[in-house]
Amino acid sequence: MARANRYDSVVISERTTDDWFAIGDEPLAVGALYEWAVRPDCGAVIVFSGTVRDHAIEGDEVRDGVTHLEYEAYASEVIPSFREIASEARRRWTDLGRIALHHRTGRIELGESSVIAVVSAAHRPEAFAAARFAIDALKAGAPIWKHETWKGGSDWGTGATPVTAPADVSTATDGVVA
Repeated sequence: MARANRYDSVVISERTTDDWFAIGDEPLAVGALYEWAVRPDCGAVIVFSGTVRDHAIEGDEVRDGVTHLEYEAYASEVIPSFREIASEARRRWTDLGRIALHHRTGRIELGESSVIAVVSAAHRPEAFAAARFAIDALKAGAPIWKHETWKGGSDWGTGATPVTAPADVSTATDGVVA
């Protein structure tokens, strides 16, 4: 399944009863991920879908007229990263149901989803907190890189930071309980 160049676009997916992780160049199925996350013991399902927008802002830098994004990934290392994020989320919020983390690679047009984080839980505070943590940890530590094309140029995404382990990611929702 893997190609010779580790940054090539491949579809890699891992699915268990309560976790579903994927990286690849296929469009993301928001509805299917939502439906999969529903469980009888979970009263909340939070879906975060990051979509391509027409601008990028980081600090004083503004890139208006973004036309599309292209993502590259160290594909064989993405799923282990996603697994670590889910494990840390379950450590922080013990009554989570299902967790899905999916990310696209390749060219993605305006309005298309590039990343989806889905979390189900018995109660909404944990579901919101864990979903926020999951997307923040993914952005902070998964080996995925964004290249932006806009009117007048193209370059790698703004705001690049060193890789952060999931255990070291904090959000405003840490410790939220019902």
